[in-house]
Amino acid sequence: MKSYPISIKPFGERAVLVEWPSEVKESILADILDFMEAFKALKILGWEMSVAYNSLTMVYNNDHLDFEETQKMIMDCHAEQAKSTSSRVQHLWTIPVCYDLEFGIDIQEVSKTLNLSVEELIQQHTSHQYVVYGIGFLPGFMYLGGLPKSLEIPRRSEPRLQVAKGSVGLAGKQTGIYPQESPGGWNIIGNCPVPLFNPSLKEPCFVKVGDKIQFHKISKAEYELHKIEAEVGIYKPEKVALHA
Repeated sequence: MKSYPISIKPFGERAVLVEWPSEVKESILADILDFMEAFKALKILGWEMSVAYNSLTMVYNNDHLDFEETQKMIMDCHAEQAKSTSSRVQHLWTIPVCYDLEFGIDIQEVSKTLNLSVEELIQQHTSHQYVVYGIGFLPGFMYLGGLPKSLEIPRRSEPRLQVAKGSVGLAGKQTGIYPQESPGGWNIIGNCPVPLFNPSLKEPCFVKVGDKIQFHKISKAEYELHKIEAEVGIYKPEKVALHA
């Protein structure tokens, strides 16, 4: 696995920001995740880490953070990690989406803007695998990379005050799922019946940064079935292991 140069800067009194090259690349994300695994293996208590595209925020929840000492520790760990072979396991998740007009409230307008038929839009949206580059904004909200250029479309000029839970949208170079009802300005093309975030579980979000997502078109009847299965706890998302 390729290792990239990193830079480290203070990020408040108890945190540092570790930055990789300013590019959205799967290999850079892999280097970040490999570093995280190597750092966790040091078993130093008190650290929390949050990854986003090409950076890693590291927060120290214990005593005062010595920046120079921390900087050296991170650089040494990154150098050692570059010599090892990754053993991370990622997953490809198949996520059901109903593109019915009841849910895809913008799909006709989007297809017209992109000069695609609704069927072509759905086919392109479901034929790609998307990399999870980050989880945030809302609990369980996945930042997905890999949207084909033919589906790139600006955010709505007027955001909605309420976007339904499970809504699948397009905005700029990204696609994503709203894990709960919230305001939002993405173009909504469908809805996913499966909750992506459950705070009552030990692992509230079953998808991890570095995993991949592929959307699967389902009918309205299948949507209602999966929604019931999810509510009673018997729905199991399809996944395939991918070794990093």
